[in-house]
Amino acid sequence: MNKQTKIVTVIALILIAVGMAWYGLSQKQVQPAQQASEPIKIGQITCLTGENAWYGDIEKQGADLALEELNAKGGINGRQVVIVREDDKADPALSVTGLNKLISVDKVQAVMGMTSSGGTMAASPVAEKNKVVLISSLAGSMKISNAGDYIFRIFATTAQEAEKLLQLAKELGKTDAAIIYVNNDFGSDLASYIKEKSVKTGVNILASESYLTDATDFRTQLAKIAATKPSVIFLLGYPKDMGLVLKQAGEMGIKSQFMASDSFDDPTVIATAGKASEGTIYVVSDDQTSPAFKAAFKAKYGKDSSIYNAMNYDAFNLLALAIQRGGNDGTAIKNELYKIRDYAGTSGVITIDSNGDAINRSLTFKIIKDGKAVPYQQ
Repeated sequence: MNKQTKIVTVIALILIAVGMAWYGLSQKQVQPAQQASEPIKIGQITCLTGENAWYGDIEKQGADLALEELNAKGGINGRQVVIVREDDKADPALSVTGLNKLISVDKVQAVMGMTSSGGTMAASPVAEKNKVVLISSLAGSMKISNAGDYIFRIFATTAQEAEKLLQLAKELGKTDAAIIYVNNDFGSDLASYIKEKSVKTGVNILASESYLTDATDFRTQLAKIAATKPSVIFLLGYPKDMGLVLKQAGEMGIKSQFMASDSFDDPTVIATAGKASEGTIYVVSDDQTSPAFKAAFKAKYGKDSSIYNAMNYDAFNLLALAIQRGGNDGTAIKNELYKIRDYAGTSGVITIDSNGDAINRSLTFKIIKDGKAVPYQQ
């Protein structure tokens, strides 16, 4: 290689090095602009199909209305927002699968879900490990309070439900009680709190019977309960199985007053139990939704909203607010959610405590009367 060739080679290498440096710099300059134009993804895991799809529709409708309104106002810091959904069919194993997909494939930093306490508990370690926020609007188990720093919920806890049910039973003079419950995180948790708090309330638990999540015959449990002659039976389960419990109790001639958990608030119960559901009293979140939300919901979907629609609307907006304030990063979103105080939500005023729970959620009752769920009045 002669001197001239060496010079040309050196110059070429220098030019290549400069070009590569310039390309890298330009990429760094272009990347933020590209990211700024991309939509922000928020995940949602709910039961879109299966027996509990009614709840999935509720969650989807509330979140979609909030999404539409937010994007119409320009999104979050100028970026549009999209919801990426996974169907878990209320199966905890699918909840975990769905969350893993949202984190690894869709790169979300915050997820709404799950519908069930079991799904929320199963997926919580995944969210915690990956520092991704998980916020539930329908899961009530007290175990969720200690599931991790990245786990939130805006639904009333099972402890609050237990206190409310026992209080009404005492006021009605029905102090000899029995419990029949689904044996999973939700049912066993609520049953445990009813037993624990019954002593202070003055309600005597005479019997407590559980059943598996896929059970369809409850006559054995009901026979054991009937033998104790309770004045009230606390029914803690899911719509279809609670409907079957009531139907079979009616066929067995059981006359005790049934009082149920919030999950009773589903047309499936009445459709399954028929006249046997008449007179059942159940606890629900107090519907404090704003007139503006109710009007917007009816305009979009052509039907009246429920408190559960409003809770999912609030869950989405809380995440959007946290992202706006802290950025689309799981840790930043978590930190901002813990700062929420007296947030004027559609479902009521929301304050997040140190466990990630929305405190002071208001509860009330409904009763099945003439085949319809109506507000309960003593």
